[in-house]
Amino acid sequence: MGGKTASKASYFDKLKGLLEEYHSVFIVTVDNVSSQQMHEIRQSLRGEGVVLMGKNTMVRRALKGFINDYPEYERLLPHVRGNVGFVFTNADLKQSRDKILANRVAAPARAGAVAPADVFVPAGNTGMEPGKTSFFQALGVPTKIARGTIEITSDLKLVQAGSKVGASEATLLNMLNISPFTYGMGIAQIYDQGQTFDSSVLDIEESQLLKAFSSAITTIASISLAMNFPTLPSVMHSVVNSYKNMISVALETEYEWEAIHELKDRVANPDAYASAAPVAAAGGATEAAAPAKEAEKEEEEEASDEDMGFGLFD
Repeated sequence: MGGKTASKASYFDKLKGLLEEYHSVFIVTVDNVSSQQMHEIRQSLRGEGVVLMGKNTMVRRALKGFINDYPEYERLLPHVRGNVGFVFTNADLKQSRDKILANRVAAPARAGAVAPADVFVPAGNTGMEPGKTSFFQALGVPTKIARGTIEITSDLKLVQAGSKVGASEATLLNMLNISPFTYGMGIAQIYDQGQTFDSSVLDIEESQLLKAFSSAITTIASISLAMNFPTLPSVMHSVVNSYKNMISVALETEYEWEAIHELKDRVANPDAYASAAPVAAAGGATEAAAPAKEAEKEEEEEASDEDMGFGLFD
């Protein structure tokens, strides 16, 4: 009895120490994971993380004892159910996740097991003798006899994801040497600095976050301006709009300040600012037209000289 109490106390201390040392925890599912796989996963995480297993009742009891000092650990309790374990780490979460999920092994279908994915029987020659045709027919697998062997004529979905594998389906898959399933650690939830979230969150790119953040800021600013309720995102827009209103008032009244003086003068005397550009353009046009006029004058003089009334044979 004393040995069990001591081992529990030791486990509690180890769990508490890991929670204090590591700020991130992967709550992992270990259904159909062999001891060899567990060893290989521990090896891959060496120096970056620690794998800890334990009975759910003992884990929950330990976490409840820590809640008074660390209330954020309460977020872990709802996820301690089923065949789960913990992977503690301070490393990059995406890299740690990839290492946890990388170790998977193919396994044959077993009767009564829940299929994690759809199972298909591919078309092709099975190499089996014709005497086993009735077995295929019982499962609805389309076949024909080709060169003295059974040939499956088209692909067939034999087992649907989420359903249990029947004894006949398992036997057929084993006869065809098909190992349709792969087993390894799965990730049920991630705990990081007091928050829990699904592992799919790690796939969100920074650009997506920035886009969503920018959209939210724009929405807040629009609502704030419509309600005339100042918020941090709308302050700059309010300042710009107020300055525009001040400019409008200054243009309609005698009030002005240094920055607005030139603008008011431009509005009051547009000709003074517009005349410079046209004059320059007109001057350029006059200068360009002068040679043309001189050329025309020379041509007229030459024509008049030729038409003096004297012919070559006069």
